Amino acid sequence: MGAVDGVARLLAGAYAVSAYGNYLNLIALSLFSYEVTGTAFGVGLVMALRLGAGFVAGLTAGALTARISRRTVMIGADAAQGTTMVVLALCASHTPLALLAGAVVVLGAGNTYFTVALRSAVPVIVGQDARARVNGLLVTARSMATVLGFASAAAVIGFGGYALAFTVNAVSFAVSATVLLVLRPRTDAPPEEPAAEPADPAPDGERVGRWRRAAAGLPALLLGLVALRGLDALASSSHNVALPVVAHAETPDQPALFMTQFWASWAVGTVLAHLVLRRQGEAAWSERAFALGTCAMALSFTAAFLGLPAAGLMAAAACAGFADGWTEIIYTSRLQALPDRRRGWLFGLSATAEQSGFALGTVAAAGALEVLPPLAVVGAFHGAALCGGLVLLLYTFGRFGGARSTPSTPATGGEPREEENADGTRPGAGGLPRS
Repeated sequence: MGAVDGVARLLAGAYAVSAYGNYLNLIALSLFSYEVTGTAFGVGLVMALRLGAGFVAGLTAGALTARISRRTVMIGADAAQGTTMVVLALCASHTPLALLAGAVVVLGAGNTYFTVALRSAVPVIVGQDARARVNGLLVTARSMATVLGFASAAAVIGFGGYALAFTVNAVSFAVSATVLLVLRPRTDAPPEEPAAEPADPAPDGERVGRWRRAAAGLPALLLGLVALRGLDALASSSHNVALPVVAHAETPDQPALFMTQFWASWAVGTVLAHLVLRRQGEAAWSERAFALGTCAMALSFTAAFLGLPAAGLMAAAACAGFADGWTEIIYTSRLQALPDRRRGWLFGLSATAEQSGFALGTVAAAGALEVLPPLAVVGAFHGAALCGGLVLLLYTFGRFGGARSTPSTPATGGEPREEENADGTRPGAGGLPRS
């Protein structure tokens, strides 16, 4: 177990370094895109192109990780993104629009491929029993990297320009790839548990049918979790778009301080969620807990836009971060409980839902903010997520309220019990997992 813990911590550290570079670059690339395109509309198109590449990558990530080692996919994604950032750093003084467009496509697809491969590989790397704890480490690492990346972006760009920011991001990808090359973690199931479905010779025109058949074989409640996750991504886009508007309105002299307070408090909340969940029993990891967490997150993010004093804002942001970390750890652990051969496909579907939800929400929220106040926009978007969480919550009570049953995916993992089907469903239960 000590060796496994060491590998997990090194991977989490490398993931944190890579995430720091990504969030630093998120600000740098947005500003750089404005310089290259010259218009806010151009920045929106570049962002849409990046999210679109992530959407397409999500559709193909399951098939890719089924045919190629997940470690190879992660290293390849890091190498491709790192090379792209080196090219942008070298061409920062004069970047053609076509080069920028190609770069964001690589970044969008690479991030999705890496995330799908990592999430689906965690149970293989550390075992089912430790997957929830490692998911907490990864969420904590990313949260801290988010704050550091956002907080240091202005200083890095001010000191060395966009070339330095892109170079830092390239180095972060190199660190992640090097750790994977040196550790050589086992990321794929052994031969007796094939990681891929049997090859399907169907032509491209029949791929949609294969997706429908794959979805039909999954528990309806599990697909409901994925759908709610996509709706939550749509809602999250609203506060990401509205936050800079509020920061300039509330503290016009120090908008960066407002943003830092918000995101630092949010990060503290995600860390607390990891610390609390690791001490909880099986009841904390149910679909009901995920639905409740989504509802709490929607209410907390909305509360942050009520014009609260600094202490109230930080408290609301911390609550939102707690609910955010709570739902992500539970959600990821739940999907990881599926057999290895199905995890890659499901995480690819999840990435597609999240990318499409965030992309649609970004465009819609930006348009709504032109005519409505931030509170109304954030409240409406997160109100949709709240309704989705309540629907899922009521469904779980309606489905499981009549009889007491055992959770299908306890926090400490374990493979599905013998009386379950291979996909974690219960015979004769209409394809629904046990609560």
